Amino acid sequence: MHNGQKVKYVIYKNQFRITDLASALKVTRRTVYNWLEDKDLKPNVILQIGRVLRHDFSVEFPYYFSSDVFKIPQAPLPGENNAESDYYKDQYLKLLERYNQLLVSMTGEKSLQIVR
Repeated sequence: MHNGQKVKYVIYKNQFRITDLASALKVTRRTVYNWLEDKDLKPNVILQIGRVLRHDFSVEFPYYFSSDVFKIPQAPLPGENNAESDYYKDQYLKLLERYNQLLVSMTGEKSLQIVR
C-alpha cells in the first residue's frame, strides 16, 4: 500500500468527507483525490491532512513522524462547538431576549409576533 492509499484508508475509515477535508485545507476536491493517488505523497501534505482529521499518522508513517508532532492543539472543525463560541452565543440570546422585553414593554403587547 503506497502513501496516498494509506491516507485514503484512514479518511474513509473515519468517515471523513473529501469535501470537508478539501475545504479545511483550502484546496479543491480534485487536489485531494490527486494526493490520494500519489505513491510518494509528501510528508507535509500527510501532516496537514492528519491535523485536519485529528489523526496521528506516526502509526502509519513512523519513518516520517513521531507521535508528538500530532499533539498540537487544533482549532474546532466547522460546525463544532467550543466554550468560547457557546459563551458568545448565550450572550447574544440574552441580549435578544432583553431587546424583545423592551419592545413588549414599549408597545404594551403581551408578546411580539415574528413576521416572515
